[in-house]
Amino acid sequence: MAYETDFRRCFRGHLAPLVIPIALVLSTGCSSADDDANGSELDSGAEGHGLGEDGANDGWDDDGGAAGTSGADGGDDDGAWGDEGGDDGPVPPPEDPEVEPPVEECDASEDVTLFLSPDDSNSMSSPVQAREAVLNNFGSLSGIGLRTWEFLNYYTFDYAPPQTAGEVALHADMVRVGDEDEYVLQIGVASEQITNEERDNISITLVLDTSGSMQGQAMDMLKDTCRAIAASLKDGDTVSMVTWSTENSTVLGGYAVNGADDPMVVGKCDELAAGGGTDLYGGLTSGYALAEQTYQAGITNRIVLISDGGANAGITDVDLIAEHAGGNDEDGIYMVAVGVGSASQYNDDLMDVVSDAGKGASVFINSTEEAWKIFNDGFTNTMGVAARNVQVRLDMPPGFEVMRFSGEEISEDPAQVEPQHLSPNDAMVFHQHIETCAPELVTADTEFSVTATYVDAKTFEEREVSATFTFGEMVDADHSLLLKGAAVFEYAEALKGMATGEGTRELADAALAAGVEANPEDADLTEIQTVLDAL
Repeated sequence: MAYETDFRRCFRGHLAPLVIPIALVLSTGCSSADDDANGSELDSGAEGHGLGEDGANDGWDDDGGAAGTSGADGGDDDGAWGDEGGDDGPVPPPEDPEVEPPVEECDASEDVTLFLSPDDSNSMSSPVQAREAVLNNFGSLSGIGLRTWEFLNYYTFDYAPPQTAGEVALHADMVRVGDEDEYVLQIGVASEQITNEERDNISITLVLDTSGSMQGQAMDMLKDTCRAIAASLKDGDTVSMVTWSTENSTVLGGYAVNGADDPMVVGKCDELAAGGGTDLYGGLTSGYALAEQTYQAGITNRIVLISDGGANAGITDVDLIAEHAGGNDEDGIYMVAVGVGSASQYNDDLMDVVSDAGKGASVFINSTEEAWKIFNDGFTNTMGVAARNVQVRLDMPPGFEVMRFSGEEISEDPAQVEPQHLSPNDAMVFHQHIETCAPELVTADTEFSVTATYVDAKTFEEREVSATFTFGEMVDADHSLLLKGAAVFEYAEALKGMATGEGTRELADAALAAGVEANPEDADLTEIQTVLDAL
């Protein structure tokens, strides 16, 4: 397969992960700069046991460039696709040709245990921004926070749901790449399927930015989002609405809707207009006060913050949001952060911060079609919670290590990996490249285990599900979703590399070709091909 051949050629010699004093950073391939490969967070104490070499490398990568820190979001602000981005940085220390590099020791005795997180399964803002930037020929991706895990969240992976309501289903498959010691492993954690008619009732508080910066497209998208939400409501749902600019105004308070497209709600959406300054804290205070007044135990309670990202979230704002989000063993008023407008003017720092604090999703709406996709077709997925505080554990045989990882956090220490919510009709997808230093220990019966711990969305009972997969089972499995995951992963990494002017689309093209061959009618892959062709 072309993807396997190109992976072998492109990544051979780039598989050794970097260890730096602050954090352990995964290496990159041809598709992005070595100092910003994955955006994954890795525990600084995670040397060995599947996360690379012991000891630090003084912050310098194999090519002599400064090694990046974990959690990077896309590189220098000065980069543009096809151009050199940013300066060359400090000159690395010269190498001593007389000094032999240290020999990497293989730990073939200890099992490898890692904990994984992809961020909230509905955090998916950056793929929409990147698509607009390329198709509208902005000329640069440098202003967009490109987070690989959001691409895996945004595109659809149709893993089989659990057979029992309230549970999650675990999936895993693997392909060999190049030599016998290199593999791609993909894990899916799927939630139950729930229709809009079957979902629990919801109490929504819309906190709407109507400041002067919202004039034009941003206000149009806010109204489209409001209308799409109105079209998705049903009897028993309640809506509150507060606008914020220099002054804050309560538009609706605990209004009980009469089914979809309630005239009162639609009318209030249509009346919205931009003007005035910005008072985020005042808007949030009013919004949460309304949400508390209309709070109903046993149903979904959501704050939906819609803004162009022009405001700054201060400490008081973030503390206020976190205070209302609820603890691990209690319900809360979760945040859905909605960015609106054009990617050329949008700053998603605000929405990224508040959605993390509010334990909710972060999305970006730049068109009427996107508004209806996320808040009508995907209303239950965007607003609901199927499993709370999901944490995924991967147990691998001795000698294995993760070289590249699609998620936000990975660590041997579960305390370093924040649990995340899983939405209905969804799947957490973890795409990783792994390698073993002891291939002689691998047989068809060699076992990998995946465990998900989570809190029941309704009862708050702690639950755990585990599955064991043999090496032979994973290698012989249907790889269509893994190949789609590879295409999405390499697409995101290619965009990140192009944002710094140091990457190419070569590996993305190869992965996409393999993905399309395995999924010939897939609309997501067609979209990715369109964006790559426009680069």
